Amino acid sequence: MAEQKHTNVEDALTQSETFIIKNKKSILASVAAVVIIVAGIIVYNNMYKTPREAKANAALFGCENLFTQNNFAQALNGDSLGTVGFLSVIDDYSGTKAANLAKAYAGISYAQLGDYSKAISYLDGFKSSENMVSAAVLGAAGNCYAQLGQLEKAASTLVKAADRSDSNTLSPIYLQQAGEIFVKLGKYNDAIKAYTTIKDKYFQSYQAMNIDKYIEQASLLKK
Repeated sequence: MAEQKHTNVEDALTQSETFIIKNKKSILASVAAVVIIVAGIIVYNNMYKTPREAKANAALFGCENLFTQNNFAQALNGDSLGTVGFLSVIDDYSGTKAANLAKAYAGISYAQLGDYSKAISYLDGFKSSENMVSAAVLGAAGNCYAQLGQLEKAASTLVKAADRSDSNTLSPIYLQQAGEIFVKLGKYNDAIKAYTTIKDKYFQSYQAMNIDKYIEQASLLKK
């Protein structure tokens, strides 16, 4: 099941190729990544759950339903039917795996609502040893920095996400995004480095098919 989740994530993220300042598809792709991957992170045998963790998981389940229905404000704060929100899970069950996961969901929810500063604060609070998950969250944070106009931070975060993922699908997406930001910043050498990494290391990726034109563009601008 884990392999299937990762495949689905890669498929979802591969669809995102447009720089976030021009289009929100990158944010949506990161949302898909987090939804698909992290939903299974805290699923483990009931006999090993502590009572507090079990309660946290139960609370999180309701929030996830609201999240997958794109009811992001309710997912954060709860609804009138008694479902608590991610913010309550974080506060009431601090230290649990569910509360940690809720931070990722909360960050993505705030991003979807356009509150990128709050999104970053919660995304930064999420911790995971799973590279694909942490890379997806870093990528989402990078896109939030871009939306805030913090392009230097956006580019460095996206490069970090690419390094963390080190996959033939996620890494080229983040590197291409970073490269486009570097071009916007006039950092053409950094852009060429990002694009060349796609060409040399991730040559089997979709992004590598057209990367030569990006390298050429950055090289011409450099002159």
